[in-house]
Amino acid sequence: METQAYDVIVIGAGPVGENVADRAVQGGLTVAIVERELVGGECSYWACMPTKALLRSSAALRAARQLPGSREAVTGELDVAAVLGRRDSFSSNWKDDGQVSWLESAGIALHRGQGRIKAPKVVEVTDVDGTVVTLTARHAVVVATGSSALVPNIPGLREANPWTSREAASAKDVPARLVVIGAGVVGSEMATAFTALGSSVTLLARDGVLPPAEPFAGEMVVESLCEAGAVVRTGAGAEAVSVSRDDNGTVHVETADGERIEADEVLVAVGRTPNTQDIGLDSIGLTAGAWLVVDEALRVVGADDWLYAAGDVNRRVLLTHQGKYQARVLGDAIAARAKGEPVDTSAWGRYAVTADERAVPQVVFTEPEIASVGLTAAAAEAAGLNTRVVDYDLGWVSGAVLHAEGYKGRARMVVDEDRKVIVGFTLAGPDVAELIHAATIAIVGEVSLDRLWHAIPSFPTISEVWLRLLETYGR
Repeated sequence: METQAYDVIVIGAGPVGENVADRAVQGGLTVAIVERELVGGECSYWACMPTKALLRSSAALRAARQLPGSREAVTGELDVAAVLGRRDSFSSNWKDDGQVSWLESAGIALHRGQGRIKAPKVVEVTDVDGTVVTLTARHAVVVATGSSALVPNIPGLREANPWTSREAASAKDVPARLVVIGAGVVGSEMATAFTALGSSVTLLARDGVLPPAEPFAGEMVVESLCEAGAVVRTGAGAEAVSVSRDDNGTVHVETADGERIEADEVLVAVGRTPNTQDIGLDSIGLTAGAWLVVDEALRVVGADDWLYAAGDVNRRVLLTHQGKYQARVLGDAIAARAKGEPVDTSAWGRYAVTADERAVPQVVFTEPEIASVGLTAAAAEAAGLNTRVVDYDLGWVSGAVLHAEGYKGRARMVVDEDRKVIVGFTLAGPDVAELIHAATIAIVGEVSLDRLWHAIPSFPTISEVWLRLLETYGR
């Protein structure tokens, strides 16, 4: 059995693993990365990139139809084959040659196969042909294996061969009828995408649509989906209690209130589960299949100081960009420790991941788009903050009126009254995704409201909502 030694071993070559490895290499360390599927991970092939490609064409068509002149130039409906073809190109046709080339150029050694921890700082990699290579780490092992779609124990569901986010993102055809179970980000975005592509969509939202967001965000998405022809069922009665697929391929979904829905496919989007079932956690006294609890330095609790976890697998924030943020910090910190340099993990320090707790940005690419960062009003109240909530109708902003006829949107800022800084910000409206980074900077920088009065938005842009919110708040 071949044995190879590196400074750092990273299990999982998705965007999080790639970033950890890259930063460690830039810090002067040697790194091996282990991947059992495609280099680039979930985001590149079955999540962020292909799903946004599915959504973008319908968003562009909607924008054209909302303006005189361009509206008249629209002579047809979406070309579904073209949309799917563009999606394929963004997922590199599910080939990872480009990402493998990048690893090589970055000086990162790739080992394909299933990586399993066998002992402290020892990882065994088994390739599909049964070849086994043992890797040893001088300094650290990082688990960056991500998460997979959770399939709940609904009677008959697994036997019905449901779609998960992977099948939805890589679908070769558009089903005539689609039932979506769960209305978080994946469920809401895919309901939006497949409705636009021509499916008759029923969205079962037991806990509401986008439940962690500000309530008005979910309400606006529901209104938009219904206007587009989708059916949205909310509340306890919308819970799926049984699923079956008959000999003709038709899926039958029964809800808690007794409704029976027929569809050609059923998409399950009710959460995620960690990819830790077969990575050797039990060999070091941890529980296989469990989320990995980490400390402020991203060290795995219950293991010695050689084992770290970044990205979805540590359950801090299940977002690609936030996982990459953790990865950059962690790669730098591992390199610093290897050199004997001090590592400061205090709030907002170079080696801290403070934004995980205070300033997580997110965009949901539904119609309308939902962009947020920081705390919702409810979360701020639950945290014990003395807050004031300020809302403004985006449709009253000159830039929004120019952007689209009948523009509907809303902005909310949550102010910490004791410090006079923003701790939460949400935008709901067409094409608001690119506006959220200004709020992210304001929250991370803890910019006072008095100073924000001097940040003048250009006229006429939708960003003028910042001035309107400050005016509503008052000086």
